[in-house]
Amino acid sequence: MHKFVADVPKLKPMKPFVFNSISALHKAMGLPKPLHPLISLVDYGSIQADVSELSKGMVLNFYKVSFKKNFHGKIKYGQGHYDFDEGNLSFHAPGQLVKALEEEADYSGITLLFHSDFIQGYALANKIKEYGFFSYGVSEALYLSDTERKATVGIFKTIDDELKVAIDHFSQDIMVSQIEQLLNYSNRFYNRQFITRKNVNSDLVAQMETYLDHYFNTEETLKSGIPSVNDLAEHLKVSSRYLSDMLRAHTGKSTQFHIQQKLLEKAKYLLTATDLSVAEIAYQLGFERPQSFNKLFKQKTAQTPLQFKNSLN
Repeated sequence: MHKFVADVPKLKPMKPFVFNSISALHKAMGLPKPLHPLISLVDYGSIQADVSELSKGMVLNFYKVSFKKNFHGKIKYGQGHYDFDEGNLSFHAPGQLVKALEEEADYSGITLLFHSDFIQGYALANKIKEYGFFSYGVSEALYLSDTERKATVGIFKTIDDELKVAIDHFSQDIMVSQIEQLLNYSNRFYNRQFITRKNVNSDLVAQMETYLDHYFNTEETLKSGIPSVNDLAEHLKVSSRYLSDMLRAHTGKSTQFHIQQKLLEKAKYLLTATDLSVAEIAYQLGFERPQSFNKLFKQKTAQTPLQFKNSLN
């Protein structure tokens, strides 16, 4: 006897809403038309539309810098006792997925939106790629002191004032300079946050050291090859750019440097304590070709692996 099985429709994954223009986002949130097509300041309290659908995921093809004053998700988003409590800043670059807009609408805060075309022709158009915090995760938001909050809000007010006056030949220059000042301040504030999070970052560095020690002291390199920066960041549950910036602030060295140092430590041990050939050591450490191992070793030590081994005798 055949058992009847009902056809269960497959649920299609929800595609994020894609916004190519600031005007389209304003319309979706029930906001008035922006005062300028390429730049806008949005007050969360002004959102009129039901944004529950948008909160499931949006892709904005322009930059987004959000300041939140009453941030109710501190524990969820990773804030601890080491952070200030005067609001936070989060950053999104074009093409990134943005979620939780409906929660953001409950906060007293402001979002700056600006299209890449707005800064085209200015030095900031190229420089903006150097601001690593646009690649940070939500849990890596910037928490502001009172002084930092005042500086941030002051910049937003200057941009808002410019948007509300008649556009002239100087408007764009002034607003672009304010955006650059905001990003430069954010760099400074993040550097301060790395310092105030020193104990937490020390724990993160210790976790990294433990992971790399385990990785190179097992057969993991044979199975998976040399760990990448992304592998390490994923294990530590942080974004790769945040990890690199944190390590540079904390140790003065990049993530790649730390990985290579652990690799070289293991290589020197194998060259010193075993009878393995250089080629065998290269394969054991995850290199596909011994020549790549030789090149890295000489680049970092000014000796080939064989010269290092012979120097011990």
